[in-house]
Amino acid sequence: MARSHQSQIGRQPSQLRIKVIPPLTVIIGCMITALPFITDYPILPPMGLLVMLAWRLIRPGFWSVWAGFPLGLIDDIFSGQPFGSSAFLWSVVFIALEAVDRKAVRRDYWQDWLIASIALVFVLVAGMLIVDFQSNILRYDLLVPQILFSILLYPFVTRIVGAIDNWRVAS
Repeated sequence: MARSHQSQIGRQPSQLRIKVIPPLTVIIGCMITALPFITDYPILPPMGLLVMLAWRLIRPGFWSVWAGFPLGLIDDIFSGQPFGSSAFLWSVVFIALEAVDRKAVRRDYWQDWLIASIALVFVLVAGMLIVDFQSNILRYDLLVPQILFSILLYPFVTRIVGAIDNWRVAS
């Protein structure tokens, strides 16, 4: 039984797929931190933040500056952080990325990795300070492995997000 194949030239991708896939992947990334891994110290990277940074740096104009707030609230639900902390920190990251986009004429891969690394360090350190606000003791010995793992995982997450983005915009 032969199927007639229509030409792919000039076809537009689904608008639903274009709009829904990026936030959905960030939500799935946030849910990964809720998997039952038992450790003595925080070692899992903030996958929702990694996916969000990858999307934001690959497609700078896709999300508005305010998008960090609802995505951060979703991360707060799954991460166990105090409610509103990720919403605040992700909003700060989005505002900083917007300022970088306005100043920078053109960025390459290494600059994006550096920007993502700075954002990851900021969010993880600030998140630890928010959680342990009473004593204000920043335990770098606990935080450094998670920071390094997150920074080293960023290129892999970017490759996955890039592949998803190619599928998303394909017709």
